[in-house]
Formats: sequence, structure tokens, C-alpha cells
Amino acid sequence: MSETTSIQLDEGTKALLDNIKKESGSKSYAAAIAWLAKHAKVLEKSEMGLFPKLRSFKREKNDRFD
Repeated sequence: MSETTSIQLDEGTKALLDNIKKESGSKSYAAAIAWLAKHAKVLEKSEMGLFPKLRSFKREKNDRFD
């Protein structure tokens, strides 16, 4: 048997979770939260910019004219 934990939510948060549960087709709140966590971590390709393989930019010390 799996462990269970109770959490307290305000009405607004519960309404959001109910919508996510319905949108994801989840049968339980645990499944809805797992679905949300999985999809929240994944960036859509359009959010990666035009050059997703480009290395990250590192500033030089003297990159500004102050």
C-alpha cells in the first residue's frame, strides 16, 4: 500500500487543481500533480529560441561602458 499525505489548499488553488485534473484526464489529484510536474518542466521548442544548440553566453568583465 502506498503512503498518503494530506495537504491544505485554499479554494482558488483547489479550483486550479480541479481544472488540471480535468484537462489532463487524471483520475486522482496525485496523477494530476504528477502530470503538472512533468509538463511544467518541459520547454516547448518555441521557447528555446532559434538556436537551441547554441552554448550559453558568458559575459566578459569589461562588457559595458560606464
